[in-house]
Amino acid sequence: MHVVGFAGFSGSGKTTLVEQLIPALRLRGLRVAVIKHAHHNFDVDHPGKDTWRHREAGAVEILAASPRRLVVMREFEAGAEHDVHALIARLSAAPDWVLVEGFKRSSLPKVEVWREASGQPVIYPGQPRVLAIATDSPAALPEPPARPVLDLNAPDDLAAWLVDNASRFHYTPPAET
Repeated sequence: MHVVGFAGFSGSGKTTLVEQLIPALRLRGLRVAVIKHAHHNFDVDHPGKDTWRHREAGAVEILAASPRRLVVMREFEAGAEHDVHALIARLSAAPDWVLVEGFKRSSLPKVEVWREASGQPVIYPGQPRVLAIATDSPAALPEPPARPVLDLNAPDDLAAWLVDNASRFHYTPPAET
């Protein structure tokens, strides 16, 4: 399994890039899973649906299963950040690639997603785990990166770069202490 993080500030285009990379990798015959870091009280359920009603009634865990889909929702009384390695360990689909959106401070190898128009700073100068930068404005990078600069608007090229550099993204879980 190969794992790559996509790091950058909100509005940089991480979700769009990951969305475009999934079919680009699938066309190469690869199975892809995604782990996304979400902020605040995000919701994947909809008011009025059975699972929403169960959660609103106070269930701390809801598992919904059909012949084609399984969803687990778990409520936490106290907010806590999740460890990305624990989330990776929970994957059961045996993917070839795991695309991790967010978790920019994790120990995973990453591609930074940066748009000058976002007005946000770059993170690569202080992040040795950033192995490449995907941007739509390479000339505006504030300091020359000592790593590849890839076109944010060319997801097929980025998918090819990932596959060509797969050994740099081979996942080994951290040793337990």
